Amino acid sequence: MTMRRRTLLGLGAAGAIGMSAAVLGAAPVHAHTAPAASPAPTATYAIGVREYRWARGGRSLFTKVFYPATGTPGGAPVPNAPVAAGVFPVVEFSHGMGCNSDCYSSQTHGLAAAGFVCPAPSFSDNTNLGSVYGGEWSRDVSEVITRTLALNGASGDPLAGHIATGAGVGVSGHSMGGMTTHGLVTAWPDDRIAAAVPIACVDMGNPTGQVTANVLFIHGDRDPTCDYNSARRAYEELPAPKAFLTHVGADHGGYLVPGFRTYPQTENTFLDWFRWSLYGDTAARDRLPAGATANGTRWEARLA
Repeated sequence: MTMRRRTLLGLGAAGAIGMSAAVLGAAPVHAHTAPAASPAPTATYAIGVREYRWARGGRSLFTKVFYPATGTPGGAPVPNAPVAAGVFPVVEFSHGMGCNSDCYSSQTHGLAAAGFVCPAPSFSDNTNLGSVYGGEWSRDVSEVITRTLALNGASGDPLAGHIATGAGVGVSGHSMGGMTTHGLVTAWPDDRIAAAVPIACVDMGNPTGQVTANVLFIHGDRDPTCDYNSARRAYEELPAPKAFLTHVGADHGGYLVPGFRTYPQTENTFLDWFRWSLYGDTAARDRLPAGATANGTRWEARLA
């Protein structure tokens, strides 16, 4: 497989953002047209978390799986909490350089609270940019998806019977994790993916086949680490449905942190993209433009 453009990064401490708080929202109309999930939730859930020590060959894939749990919404995830009633789609999240599965709690906890099962792997070589460009992280994510979906039929696992294995899956990530996410719809495609949100990524190359995922890019146009123009090229190469949320004047990831001036627009679009793509929630699709719009953002989309 040939990469047409690979803008190498001086990542420094890219991705080590340490986020916390809850997020909300996002379905496909092409390859995955009949989500085998409960109806889209109308309220938020408490959050549970389970730990799995998976591997792919010699690569460790310690993964925390966050999920909708019984109990009162709000607060920290409860280890091994009872799973809420329902069948929930899977949305994976990939961390950035120097991070692990706990770094992006605003996103992982928000997904679980909004009604998704969210596996968040800790990559064993979390500062190795070469592993991302070589596809190791993307292949790791495909393995994590396989293992997570298998929990639906795993005897004795609390998540058995609660995972929507027929709805397609979502993938997302920031910085090196965003590059990993873009790679999963281009250079190392996984045809189970119905929705992808690469955040602060660079172009990982041309698609190697037909892209059937709904892809939302999120990026700051003053990002000193991952070139905004490279992400723009990546966006132009993909077919619809697709969208691009630009945080005007923003850096590498401040817009992922609660309290940042345009964080609500990140939260709105991130979750509504997956509600639309995996639950078939057309109301979530229709509110995307309003949810993305603020003084300090720019939204563009081709959803048909």
